[in-house]
Amino acid sequence: MVELRHLRYFVAVVEERSISRAAERLVMSQPALTRQIKELERDCGITLLDRVPRGVEPTSAGTALYQHAAQLLGLAAATREVARSASSVREIVSIGLPPGLPTPWLTGLVRTFRDESPTTRIDFTDAPSSTQLRRIQQGQLDLGIVHQNPPSSLNSVKLFEKPFGVAVRPKHRLAERDTCRLVELDNLRVLAHAREQVPAEHDRLISAAYDAGIAPIWQFAAFVENAYACAEATESHAVLLSEASAHRLLPGWPWLPLVEPTFPMRTWLVRSDRARTAVEDSGQLIVRYATTPADPV
Repeated sequence: MVELRHLRYFVAVVEERSISRAAERLVMSQPALTRQIKELERDCGITLLDRVPRGVEPTSAGTALYQHAAQLLGLAAATREVARSASSVREIVSIGLPPGLPTPWLTGLVRTFRDESPTTRIDFTDAPSSTQLRRIQQGQLDLGIVHQNPPSSLNSVKLFEKPFGVAVRPKHRLAERDTCRLVELDNLRVLAHAREQVPAEHDRLISAAYDAGIAPIWQFAAFVENAYACAEATESHAVLLSEASAHRLLPGWPWLPLVEPTFPMRTWLVRSDRARTAVEDSGQLIVRYATTPADPV
């Protein structure tokens, strides 16, 4: 029976056109290689090499065998590579990210996955909360980190709660304050996220302003990274957003938490009730990470 090692020896001899050079390439003795080639010829029942003054040349049968053997050896090498790759395949878990999560918190989450779940590859997707919830329900996203109260049809757990506030122009009268009462936004041009981005917070804010009898000049826009450009375009005095987003998107603009009433920004982790084991495990890892005392959010 012809073995792969015989074919490997034969291919080396044909390519080197010399038994001695092939033996050096294969790190074996010339007599041992000669015996292996004779075994191959005996198994095939035909002469594969002609001895010539400068070495060896394949016969017509040898040339045909060489072409076939080269293909077989290539397939064998590919098969080994596939087997090695399969042992390190990582399961992909897609995770949605809303605006406002601090970069240090996210980089810490990535490190935690690498340390605690090396067989999982996470794919992040930036998307508003409403978009994430829709994609989870449609099976297009595994996990969502959202700022919107999830529907009861999805599995959810609250990760943390942080104050919501306003970033004000550096020379505005509110810039020297430590907090901002809601009534102090009366008659100010205030940039806020469009309703489709954070519908619950949007409605709660409008309702609270109405109940307080004030009328901010609302400027609604669907912004994520371009808060400053939107603020300039609308000539807004203040921008409603989280502290982390304010420091990142509006450097130099003082950020003040909203008080009287306060507006906590809640963040949930959401997934489908029928999720893969890798998704459930990834969700538990995120919850542990988010609720540790060292939470940097």
